[in-house]
Amino acid sequence: MNKKHQILIDVERLKYPTSGLANVCRSLIKGLDDISREFSYTLYGPKRNFPKTKFNFSYIQWKFWQKFVPINISSFDLIHTTHQLSDYFHTQRKNQKKVVTLHDLNFLHDKSSSKKKAKTTKLIQKNLQNADAIICISEFVKQDFLTNKHLFKLKPNVNISVIYNGLIFPEKLVSSAFQYDFIGKKYLLTIGVLFPKKNQHVLLNLLSSTDRDLVLITSSAKSHYKQQFLDKVKELNLEKRVHILENVSDDDKYYIIQNCESYCHPSLAEGFGIPPIEAMWLGKPVFLSRLTSLPEIAGELAFYFDCFDKEHMCEVYTSGMKTYYATEEEYQKKLKARALSFDYKSMAEAYQMLYKKLLDK
Repeated sequence: MNKKHQILIDVERLKYPTSGLANVCRSLIKGLDDISREFSYTLYGPKRNFPKTKFNFSYIQWKFWQKFVPINISSFDLIHTTHQLSDYFHTQRKNQKKVVTLHDLNFLHDKSSSKKKAKTTKLIQKNLQNADAIICISEFVKQDFLTNKHLFKLKPNVNISVIYNGLIFPEKLVSSAFQYDFIGKKYLLTIGVLFPKKNQHVLLNLLSSTDRDLVLITSSAKSHYKQQFLDKVKELNLEKRVHILENVSDDDKYYIIQNCESYCHPSLAEGFGIPPIEAMWLGKPVFLSRLTSLPEIAGELAFYFDCFDKEHMCEVYTSGMKTYYATEEEYQKKLKARALSFDYKSMAEAYQMLYKKLLDK
């Protein structure tokens, strides 16, 4: 019997367990655990945050100093770097294959300084320079990368393709142990880092024209944007109707989604868009910006803001909720079906097929 190829997967982002990248890493691990595995997998990351699996994965425990003193990876036939900003595995031995997942090039479009653009480009270059395959998480990201491909030096004939992120949905929903004071009220929900590119402040104008509350779940924030957001909350006298929650558990997140009136995501830059899919899975109407990857992810089932003027947003919201409630049960079924198309097993199968293709060369 031939010895199985050895594959190392960089899931170091699990050290931030409530982040979107951690979500993707967990989905990939569970997907590889659930399908018929053709290879021997080793995970690189903080073991305490690895999801429970049926089969044993080998692992290399992440240590902060390893970005300065790289670990020995000579025994692996393929390295999969799960995001383009990784500080690890920038070199490879002869005949070793490498896959890099590219989530976005948002830094080129979010008014970053020239210095930051140069620094980020340099780090992405370190990850992509020896990649045999670059996997984009949406067609939007792929087209954006091809447009800006000239910024990077790549291997000849590098494989550039799309594999959508896959999500793990909970087997059962549980009530929160916390007594959130907005449960029972009508509230809009938005989830994401409190960064300028997420554009959450425009929802305050929408809120000021309704009697709804706004719940914002976040895992981190840019201090200047958070202050701008809070200043606007105060200016519009919305202090009692805006609720900011940090680093909530997955159970609580789904509980809060389950009880919201709608999910709103006015992002200016998005490589994929996990939270809208989570909301669709629970049959909630989603209101999105028409920018970057979001129309590709939600399709014709979402309601879109073409601009962020108060009057336009109010019109889209009122019209969208009317359309949703007109056929609520049927609409919910369509939303859930769309969400389930982003399946974690399909993602894992696609990656394993790619690994096989590269290793068979």
